[in-house]
Parts: sequence; structure tokens; C-alpha cells
Amino acid sequence: MFSHEILRQTHYGQMLITFFVAMTPVLELRGAIPVGVAMGLSHLDALLVSIVGNMVPVPFIILFIRAIFRWLSEKSEAIKSLVSRIETHAEGKWEKVNRFKLIGLIILVAIPLPGTGAWTGALVAAVMDLRLKKAIPAILIGVIIAGILVSGITFGFTELLN
Repeated sequence: MFSHEILRQTHYGQMLITFFVAMTPVLELRGAIPVGVAMGLSHLDALLVSIVGNMVPVPFIILFIRAIFRWLSEKSEAIKSLVSRIETHAEGKWEKVNRFKLIGLIILVAIPLPGTGAWTGALVAAVMDLRLKKAIPAILIGVIIAGILVSGITFGFTELLN
């Protein structure tokens, strides 16, 4: 019988779990790094796998979220209300980001606080109609900074150097 315990016992399984945690909204890389290290990954492995996992959904969000929101809004009033709140949240972030353009997007993604991160950055990039070739590097830089900050805050910056 296959179980999650088998995944947790192998290095590649630990990396896979960390990768998928990093892909999820809300948890993203902030949750994936501590999960990976808690399962036995090195700080560096957890950081690298989390960065890659966190970036996987970004281009899809930027390319398709507006069409998905339009389609969902047609399904019911409750969903339309939820979509409206998400768009309002993104537009609120957009105002701050728009002032500083790509630097603002990097900072939005880099700050490891609730309501920030790659998913929010991608949503803001979609609202701003940023092209992938500009948005992805900015979001990636923000994710790398966030990963270093999360690792340093969680495990101590001096521990990362060992």
C-alpha cells in the first residue's frame, strides 16, 4: 500500500512534497521551506525546491486568471462575489505596485507576509497587464528574496551559512 510515509522517507519524496507545498496558494514558499527542512532536506535543497515549486503556477496565473475569473463569474452570484473580492484585493495591491512598477512587484512578492507572494504577484501582474517576459523575472527575484528571508528568519541566517 502506497502512503505519504513512503514519500517522507526518501530524499526525492521529501523534495516532491516540498515542491507541491510551494505550489499551493497561501502556503507557497513560506510554508514549503520549513516543511522541507522538517522532513530532513537541507536548508539549501528546501530553498531551491521551494523556489521552483512556487514559480510553476506563476505563468499560468498571469496568462489565464482573467479568463478564468470571467468564466467563474458567469456560474453563480456567490462565485461572482468571491471573484470580485479577489480582484479588489489585487487592485488594492496594484495601486502600491504601480507606483514603483517592477521594483514594486519584486517588493510585493519578497515580503514574507500574508497577502503577498508569487500568487498575489502574478495576480497583480495580470491586473496590470504586464507581459510574461517582464513579470516573471520580477516575481522570480521576489521569490528568491522571500526564500532567503524565510530561511534566515526560520532557521537563523548564521545557520544557513553552515
